[in-house]
Order: sequence, then C-alpha cells, then structure tokens
Amino acid sequence: MTQGRLIGAVEAGGTKFVLALAREDGTILMRERIATETPATCFPAMAAFFDAAQDAHGRIDAFGVASFGPIDIDPASPAYGTFTTTPKPGWAGARFHDVLGRFGAPIVVDTDVNGAAMGEWMAGAGQGCDTVAYTTVGTGIGTGVVNRGRSLLGFSHYESGHILPPHDRAADPFGGACPYHGDCLEGLACGPAIEKRWGRSLDQLGTAEVELVAGYIAHLAATLVLLHMPDRLIFGGGVMKAPGLIEAVRRQTEAKLGGYVKHPRLDAGLERYIVLPGLGDDAGITGAIALGQKILGIGALRQG
Repeated sequence: MTQGRLIGAVEAGGTKFVLALAREDGTILMRERIATETPATCFPAMAAFFDAAQDAHGRIDAFGVASFGPIDIDPASPAYGTFTTTPKPGWAGARFHDVLGRFGAPIVVDTDVNGAAMGEWMAGAGQGCDTVAYTTVGTGIGTGVVNRGRSLLGFSHYESGHILPPHDRAADPFGGACPYHGDCLEGLACGPAIEKRWGRSLDQLGTAEVELVAGYIAHLAATLVLLHMPDRLIFGGGVMKAPGLIEAVRRQTEAKLGGYVKHPRLDAGLERYIVLPGLGDDAGITGAIALGQKILGIGALRQG
C-alpha cells in the first residue's frame, strides 16, 4: 500500500476521459484513458478504474474533476457536478457524484479548461503570471481564466466558445455547426465544425483555411485581452496543433488589437504572449489533481 493520502483525478473531455490516481504531491501512480461516449458506458468504466486503483494503492481521499460542460460548478447548488445544456448526446442530467460518491471521498468539480488553466499556471506556460487564460480549440471551444490559482466565474463558468464573431459569409459561406447558435466560435472553428465544412481536419488543409480559422480564434484572443487583461494567453487542443495556426493567431490578434493596448506583456509579434501549453496534453489532468490537492489543503496554490 502507498503511504500518504491519494487523489482520484478525472479530466473529462468531449472525446476522451483521462483518469489518474495520484499521491498528494502530484505523483501519478495509475493512469488510463477511456472513450467519453455516453454515461452508460463511460461511468462504469471510470468506477472500475478507481476500484482497481483503491485495491492496488489504498483508499482515495479526494477527487478532482475537470470536465467539459456546460456543467454546474456551484458547490452550494443541489445540482453540483451535473451536466446541464450540453449538446453532447446523453450527457445532460448526468452527475459525477452519482458514480464517484460511493467512494466516500470529497469531490470538487470544475470545468476542463479551468483545470487546464490551473495546471498551466502551476507547472506550465503560465508560471510567473498572476492571471492566465487557457483556451482549448478541439472537440469544442472553451476558456478558463485563473487568477493566482483561483478560477474566475460569475453565476456559472465562462462560455467563450459561444461568442458570436464577425462572419463574412462571402468568404465563409458555412452556416456553422453549433446546435444552439449556428455560427458561434465553436460552430465555426472547433474540430467537428472544420471536418463538417471541409471534410478534413485543419492539419490536412492549406494556408487559406488555416488563416480563416485563425481569424475566428484571434477574435476570441482579442476579446480575452480586452475583458480580462491576462498576463498570458495559452491555446491548446487538437486544432491548435495544425501547422502555422498559432503564428496566424498571433498575427491576426495583434492586428485586431490595433495598438490600442500598450503593455510590456504584449511583446511585438505576441510570441511570448500567445503560446501553446507548456504541459502539452497533460495540462488538464495536472489541473484535476490540483483540484484534489485543494480539497486536502496541501498547498496546491502556488504563491503569486
């Protein structure tokens, strides 16, 4: 048996769940990836992983869940941890506590992008910053903003992917793929929207398509600067791996800001300001572990 307290961590994405058992210092002892599919298949597989983790290493003391949404992340709400209006079939009304509650450990739930922002702030590209905005552009689009280790939100989490950007229908006649808004940012620039529009992923397309998608992402980047003035913008997710995309986003964001915001953080060309994740694909699970650390009160929050 492992000495010390243990954390069960869940990074719940639109395509896959990453599950981990970690020591309280963040060291990962077990890890598994399962398909998101539906709660009927995903939740039993998740429970089986944590059952096996407990059998191998001992009782789990806390769970940190960083999940896709929309999801209720208000701890005072009776629906805390429940998916609300998510467009993902079968997930509306599903609740993490219904499957993890039987382990008898406290559970904290936040969004996947807030978790990734937390992970990057602690140990990745956000180190040395007070405020970090992490955006994923993948199966969906979402942004988490962390200030000195605390997720920012209002009555619910932010939904940057559903901002309506300028849409030149002559240049881009695609009507959008979002079932709620059509041509919001997610409806125009997420991975499934790109596949629906062109029949291929962005990394298989040319410069014109990359520039078009970059324009939508740059609209979000400029909006984040104006609304939050973060110290750094981090863009992750599968779409952002397309060659030339991050460079195009930097260039177009700088043009959209038009020189209005002047600050040493905004370097010429934005190469240090708009960056890819320092933790790569591990940002989300690192953040989920950090959520569990917060429950245990063991100093998950780095001092700014």
